[in-house]
Amino acid sequence: MTKKLKNESGIILLVCLSILFMLSLIGIASITTSNNDMQIAENESRSTGAFYAAESGLEQAAASINHSYGTTGNPPSPLPSGAFSELNYTYKYATTDDGAAVNTQMTEGAYKGLYGLVKTFTINSFGADVSSNSGVELQMQLSDALIPIFQFAVFYEDDLEIAPGPDMTLGGRVHSNKDMYIQAGSNLYIDSYLTAAGSIYHGRKPGSGRSTSSNDVYILDEDGNYQSMKNADNTFLDANDNDWVNESLGRWDGLVEDGNHGITQLDMPVVVDGPATNLIDRGDGNPDSYEHKAGLKFTDGQAYYLSGGTWLNVTGNLIADGIITTSTFHDGREGQDVKSIDLDMDRLNSSPYFPDNGIIYSTLPENGSYVSALRLVNATELANPLTVVTDNPLYTLGDYNTVNKKPAAVITDALTILSNDWDDLNSWSGRNDRVAANTQVNVCFMTGNTETGSPGHDYSGGFENLPRFLEKWSGKTLKWRGSAVDLWYSRQNTGAWGGSYYKPPTRDWAFDPDLLDIANLPPGTPQVHVVQRMNWSQKIASVANYESDYGDEEGNGNDNGNGR
Repeated sequence: MTKKLKNESGIILLVCLSILFMLSLIGIASITTSNNDMQIAENESRSTGAFYAAESGLEQAAASINHSYGTTGNPPSPLPSGAFSELNYTYKYATTDDGAAVNTQMTEGAYKGLYGLVKTFTINSFGADVSSNSGVELQMQLSDALIPIFQFAVFYEDDLEIAPGPDMTLGGRVHSNKDMYIQAGSNLYIDSYLTAAGSIYHGRKPGSGRSTSSNDVYILDEDGNYQSMKNADNTFLDANDNDWVNESLGRWDGLVEDGNHGITQLDMPVVVDGPATNLIDRGDGNPDSYEHKAGLKFTDGQAYYLSGGTWLNVTGNLIADGIITTSTFHDGREGQDVKSIDLDMDRLNSSPYFPDNGIIYSTLPENGSYVSALRLVNATELANPLTVVTDNPLYTLGDYNTVNKKPAAVITDALTILSNDWDDLNSWSGRNDRVAANTQVNVCFMTGNTETGSPGHDYSGGFENLPRFLEKWSGKTLKWRGSAVDLWYSRQNTGAWGGSYYKPPTRDWAFDPDLLDIANLPPGTPQVHVVQRMNWSQKIASVANYESDYGDEEGNGNDNGNGR
């Protein structure tokens, strides 16, 4: 027989209390979890803020180093360091010098393969939340490489235009500090890196007054295979493409890059104050002038030779020995006569006046009724490496530096190449009387051009006419090996390019790979500088370490200002 419990109310109360206790535990757990989540989120926010604060220090130091090299060619002194507070965060950074610069080959980036004088720095930066006892430390190694400019096959300070009529193969690295416009009347083959700080386009630069050709441009990929700029639908892959960055990387494996890929301008630290033309201008008040570097110079109508630190007037000696003579001929592009000082290199070679440092500087007074110029003649062989610099136009006559080739350069307002069959007497005659012969020049040149679309000018003539011609070259070949650099617009020989006074040569043009050996560079070769970031790392660090490792609160960090 079942007995009935007399009172079950106690059990119900116990069950209710148990449920209430469990709900309380769940509530407490929820609150704890929520608080933990909020704390984690707050910690992550503080950590992120500390990271960006530390990154600000890296960026300030890197910008300071980059600016100093870009304006002076040297690192800042003292090296960058400092301490700053912004909003709820503080950061402190310091820079250390990693030692003497070394000549080495670039192993990464768009300038991989070039040789330069490389100096490295290590930047450490700590960022912290003001209410936290911990923060983030970032470290980055930064290198500045001074790269000889003649290691580029083609280097342009302004827009680069390439539009040859006949087939043309261009070997070596090509760079423009602005935009690049490429097309071909037949076929153009480019055998190395193609970089521009602006954008790379197929076709003509606006203002050229000329039509765009649909013929092909081929550029080597990383495997050494030519890949066309032309797409399957006969359009061209260039910076106008909506997916230009990815498609160009896929087609050329990173050998074709512009500002959209992160390519930046390459600066010339040799020009510390003013335009690049300071290199060729007179030295009075101009520290960048090659006049200060010369061992033989022609100024104010006189010739001077540097001997034992003293300038000797050797005008009479050079005239008596036939080393310098004068000539007059006609330049069809300028529509003017040229009165030149002819420098006979064969006679200079055997004289005691060949400059010991291999640098010649010349400046002749301008005259509105004719062109004042320097002309290099009988120059098939040079006694030693040689760089010739003039603020006037320069002309070469016949083969240049083809026997026992030496490192050689010419730096000038405008360069005109006259063939082995050039005759001054025929220069006033029609084009058919100025028939060129096969000619070879082995020289790096830095020269000027005219600007496409400027008043009185349509197409500048492009890179294919950067060295100028005055003869009928039909069926004849100009063989050139060296490096071509255009840093300015010509100021003296400013005649418009056109086809009435010449016919183009067959262009056998290529970069001279010997220039990749620094020992084979012409005397006084200018340099550009490239800053690269390497070996970035991150770690958690305490405020105590931050205070001890980064100097005092005034931001006095490493003061090592050793130059390159």
